[in-house]
Amino acid sequence: MIYREAGQFHASYAEDQRIFPIRQDRIGFVGILAVAFVAVPVVGNDYWFNAILIPFLILSLAALGLNILTGYAGQLSLGSAAFMAVGAFAAYNLMLRVPHMPLLASFFLAGLITAGVGLVFGLPSLRIKGFYLAVTTLAAQFFIEWALTKFGWFSNYNPSGVISAQRMVILGYRFERPVSRYLLTLSLVSLLALAAKNLVRGRLGRAWMAVRDMDVAAEVIGIPMLKTKLLAFAVSSFYCGIAGALWAFAYLGSVEPQAFDLTRSFQILFMIIIGGMGSVLGSFLGAAFIVLLPIGLNVAAHTLFSGGSSQSLASNLELMVFGALIILFLAVEPLGLARLWQIGKEKLRLWPFPH
Repeated sequence: MIYREAGQFHASYAEDQRIFPIRQDRIGFVGILAVAFVAVPVVGNDYWFNAILIPFLILSLAALGLNILTGYAGQLSLGSAAFMAVGAFAAYNLMLRVPHMPLLASFFLAGLITAGVGLVFGLPSLRIKGFYLAVTTLAAQFFIEWALTKFGWFSNYNPSGVISAQRMVILGYRFERPVSRYLLTLSLVSLLALAAKNLVRGRLGRAWMAVRDMDVAAEVIGIPMLKTKLLAFAVSSFYCGIAGALWAFAYLGSVEPQAFDLTRSFQILFMIIIGGMGSVLGSFLGAAFIVLLPIGLNVAAHTLFSGGSSQSLASNLELMVFGALIILFLAVEPLGLARLWQIGKEKLRLWPFPH
């Protein structure tokens, strides 16, 4: 009865097309933002911010970028971590080599540079698709990682190839405390998620979904394949690039190219598969599943098993349970957690009547 929309009337097309057309959704969204921006900084500790919340937000942003490309535009990619690396190293070099470069401007320009790199590796999508396109983006993953390691200019000629991110300062304020870095990351991720939600609901988003569903029919009705596919690669790479910059500056502080390896790309891909492809909410739900569930399993395993020999058993058991849960979940609901959330809302709208 709480989630009823009786008495809520839409008097215009704009009201009917709002992101949250139901009042309860708007109240719930504002409540989540209030908890994230007000309550969490008050009750959270440094471990929450450094080990859980900041990486969750950054990986959610990277998953959102991949979801735009794969979930909405239907272009499979295995190079998301490589584009994160481009964003991280681009932001580092912009701050290093451009005098008085503002931090947020370096993030934005790093995203644009990553978008340009994504355009280059998106060109094969005009001729190939599916598995072969995935192999092409996989080549981008290896090539970018090799280039960042081979050419010392990117790491300021550090023999180890590791970059140490500059201090985060905006308008004289230093973002050194974990809570301040969390709030900055949360603000950027929230703004970019809102922009992505409006983007996929517009003309370009509908063109992406038309290409995803049937590219031949989309081309017949006048959707330009070159512009649409390359824009998908550019926007996706832009989001991944900013996520990579945040990973270096707000999370780790110092990174190396191997931090953005193929395992990271698969991790981001699993996030959108579990959370739900073609869903902004699914990017956050999938990131929460991938980030939070191993922590919970690790705590439970080490609580049940104590001792030297039992620690290795607990670690192996954690991986086995995590993999089994992923397989079980995909077998039960292949459309992801976002679909389960949608089904739950539909049932609440009609409860207690059968559906």
